[in-house]
Amino acid sequence: MSPDAKIRLDHVEKTYPGTKVPAVESLSLEVYEGEILVLVGPSGCGKSTTLRLINRMIEPTGGRIYLDDEDVTKVNADKLRRRIGYVIQQIGLFPHQTIAQNIATVPKMLGWDKAKVAERIDRLLTVVGLDPDTYRDRYPKELSGGQAQRVGVARALGADPEIMLMDEPFGAIDPITRDRLQNEFLSVQEDLRKTIVFVTHDIDEAIKMGDRIAILGDRSHIRQIDTPERILAFPVDDFVRDFIGEGSTLKGLHFETVDEHVTLEPYPTMHVGEDPTAAVARAREAGTDWVLLLDDQEHPTRWVPVSDLGGGSTVSSDSGSEVVAKVSLGATLFEALEQMLISEAAVSPVVREDGSFYGVVRLTHLNKAIRRARLEAREHYAQLEATS
Repeated sequence: MSPDAKIRLDHVEKTYPGTKVPAVESLSLEVYEGEILVLVGPSGCGKSTTLRLINRMIEPTGGRIYLDDEDVTKVNADKLRRRIGYVIQQIGLFPHQTIAQNIATVPKMLGWDKAKVAERIDRLLTVVGLDPDTYRDRYPKELSGGQAQRVGVARALGADPEIMLMDEPFGAIDPITRDRLQNEFLSVQEDLRKTIVFVTHDIDEAIKMGDRIAILGDRSHIRQIDTPERILAFPVDDFVRDFIGEGSTLKGLHFETVDEHVTLEPYPTMHVGEDPTAAVARAREAGTDWVLLLDDQEHPTRWVPVSDLGGGSTVSSDSGSEVVAKVSLGATLFEALEQMLISEAAVSPVVREDGSFYGVVRLTHLNKAIRRARLEAREHYAQLEATS
């Protein structure tokens, strides 16, 4: 067992009565402390069954499940579940109880005193972005879908479990609310560092939410398990490649940032009132058809065509066209690509925190980043194969 493993499944199996084919077959898997491991795969592959096996809502028919070093296939199942937070797509709030009572369910079972429970309720409502004074005495029917899902997360965190199981928790929510809740949950996870097993059928959600992703085939056979970056850069077989789908190269750009992985290039610039002759010479030397106009604070403001700078013509603050596409240092290369596609000069200007011009990202930068990620992933798997 890895020293960092919080959860370990050792050849776990589940065969339902009356069937010969296992729903989960000889699954061995480790989940590291403080990480989000996402289980993703086609419908019916056993993702949710695997999740329910961990907290023994479903009893395994073979193998062992360990939390830390304890074999939990031998402990009381009810006590086990009180140690684990559980969030499902249908939320499952008790309709006859207030929000506060829902959140207090497990702490009360554990015998917490009233003051501690009340403090925990208010703390968790604040954590999930709901004002305690406004929401603690409401009932589930008075909440929107997004609010109810937040309460579901708060309830799962009620007794401060070290482990959370999340079964498509954002699947029934509209895309805008879903994206916001995903972002908020990731922000909360940065502080809480829970060990989380997260089930989804959506590869884009898996890429966004997971520290690691396990792509499952039939009967929960692991086809590939690794970081999102390496899976996107180097899918190990056709099954994984087909499941990820088209556009995996572009998705990989979400994990490369402008300041960390890209050596930015200078770009020909000039200021209002400057003699354009030198700027034209710089543009020709750089092989560009544009000059970037900067204001007195060095902020990029206009794209000026080199063809407009002939004959010693002066440049004004409304020359050329407005710079509408730019990114900040720290932006992802995917964001840079989006801005590049709408840029007059087909490059993405990069600005510092104060808005001053720093350099540009070109298409060649993206190409180099993609090729480097693929090479690193290929070398990683070659090393694993050599040591296995």
